[in-house]
Amino acid sequence: MTIRVLVADDQELVRAGFRMIIDDASDMEVVAEAENGADAVALARDLRPDVCVMDVRMPVLDGLDATRLLAGPDVAAPLRVVVVTTFDLDQYVFTALQNGASGFLLKNAGPTLLLESVRAAHRGDALVSPSITVRLFSHFSAPPSGAEPRQPHVPLSDREEEVLRSAARGLNNLEIAAELHISLGTVKTHLSSLQNKVGARNRVELAAFAWQTGRMNGTN
Repeated sequence: MTIRVLVADDQELVRAGFRMIIDDASDMEVVAEAENGADAVALARDLRPDVCVMDVRMPVLDGLDATRLLAGPDVAAPLRVVVVTTFDLDQYVFTALQNGASGFLLKNAGPTLLLESVRAAHRGDALVSPSITVRLFSHFSAPPSGAEPRQPHVPLSDREEEVLRSAARGLNNLEIAAELHISLGTVKTHLSSLQNKVGARNRVELAAFAWQTGRMNGTN
């Protein structure tokens, strides 16, 4: 199955570069381009691409607001959006993820990471640089150290707690499996169960839950 991608960026050269990278991959293609956020929203609603690759700073409507309109919590049928920007600013990352983005990359991340972020978003996962993930979520408000972590309506098992903390540290599935000495399939099963229990739409929201509920207190 070919992943249909919309690219939104106000710079024509950037759009051309992204198109070249994406169209060169055997499993995806660019189906539309937009030079501002308003056009991106209109095209995305009309074409329903599998993934939108969205710049932040664009005229008419910026990429963060466009992401909220396409993937935010109030959207009945949200699309999957990967935000790609030049600016490594915590506020951009935080707002993008709050607005429903499935990933956040810097434009200098390289072609491989761009393609992997599109594939991850299409799978329903999220790809954010581990360094950004840990730096960002470590700033989230959390209960005082020593306080009992808040449980979801259906309590987490001990193994689910371990998988959750590992994911929140930015480890990928293979790294979690190796660290906890469990199979890759078991990791995926636990992550799916965790998302259902805490109401998270993706891996990034799981990480946010772990930091916000005090599970990462004292974690390096």
